[in-house]
Amino acid sequence: MSHATNYSEVSDDAFREIFQSMSEGIIMVDEAGIIKIANPVAEQIFGYTASELTGMPLEYLLPERYRGGHVSFRKAFNNDPHPRRMGFGRDLTALRKDGAEFPVEISLSYTKMKGQLLVMAFISDISQRKKAEEALKRSEEQLIVYAAELEKKVEVRTEALNQTIVKLEDEISERKKAEEEARKALEKERELNELKSKFVSIASHEFRTPLSTIMSSASLVQQYLDRNEPDKVAKHIARIKSSVNHLTAILNDFLSLGKLEEGKIEVVREVIPVSDFLSEVKEEIIATLKEGQLLNIACTIDATDLTSDPRILRNILFNLISNASKYSDAGKSIFIECSGSTAGISFIVRDEGIGIPKDDQKHMFDRFFRASNAGNIQGTGLGLNIVRRYVDLLDGTISFTSEYGKGSMFTVTIPWQ
Repeated sequence: MSHATNYSEVSDDAFREIFQSMSEGIIMVDEAGIIKIANPVAEQIFGYTASELTGMPLEYLLPERYRGGHVSFRKAFNNDPHPRRMGFGRDLTALRKDGAEFPVEISLSYTKMKGQLLVMAFISDISQRKKAEEALKRSEEQLIVYAAELEKKVEVRTEALNQTIVKLEDEISERKKAEEEARKALEKERELNELKSKFVSIASHEFRTPLSTIMSSASLVQQYLDRNEPDKVAKHIARIKSSVNHLTAILNDFLSLGKLEEGKIEVVREVIPVSDFLSEVKEEIIATLKEGQLLNIACTIDATDLTSDPRILRNILFNLISNASKYSDAGKSIFIECSGSTAGISFIVRDEGIGIPKDDQKHMFDRFFRASNAGNIQGTGLGLNIVRRYVDLLDGTISFTSEYGKGSMFTVTIPWQ
């Protein structure tokens, strides 16, 4: 008998400790809607002092306009009690002691003590989350406005083009030539319009995570500075830098694609010492690899010089090495090999990463395509499309082999001259 009593005391103490230390507010209400007990977090959320909520009707914690309807909801729950979220699909509003309204999330459960039904409400103040959602909504609205402005500019340019076509119809000898030029211009305009629409869609998605990270870390840096916690400051500064680098990579992809679409990239060929060139590429990109990743270079060619555009070739290798790093785990190796033949010099970039599913391989050079196993790995789906177009500019070829779960190997062959 004594042993049972001690267990009950331990159980009560454990319950009390859990109840008092929960990170969300908890209120227990009887069948009449009278608050029987509330934990400290609930008292803090609603702005009441210790034990001040006890004995108060639950409806006092709701704006007056909701109180009448809530009584009916409460009675319905009492008749059929079961754990559930409250107000699923709509916003819930609560009332603080000072009369201020604020958004909440509430989950309901129940228990019985001495034959009496007690309803438990688990309450979270989501004011900060709502503010963040509103800020994100404003950003998305700005993107929509930007898209509308772009569409208007396209309409204006298209109208101007139509007027030009009408004038050219008077010159019969030039009519066929003018119609063909107009058709090509309209097709280009349509492609650019699709590209801009796709950009708005991807930017609204891809920019969201790094921008949220920057906003969150920036606010925390000041707090850790005030607390003199330099390690945590450094950690969040690193997060900000990583997010900025990701945004820069996205913008570089779109800028490169834009220049390619407009034909503004000029090939400037010069003699490239291959060994020195690969060493420079390694030195520049090594800092961007994941922790523990190694970049191994093996180049066996008779001739040491290649005549091509070093800027474009660097962009090709940077993109392929960055992909190899991104889709491989930390600590994995990346291999670069080069060899010569009568066709030219071949650069092979091989990794030990996640590989590409067989059904996805035929689409890997398509614009905006991402493999089905990319998951949460960030990217725009533009990299390989850009690489292929760069290779075309150098009169080269590109191919790849890949095995799902084991890695990929990309081969780029560039003519000697």
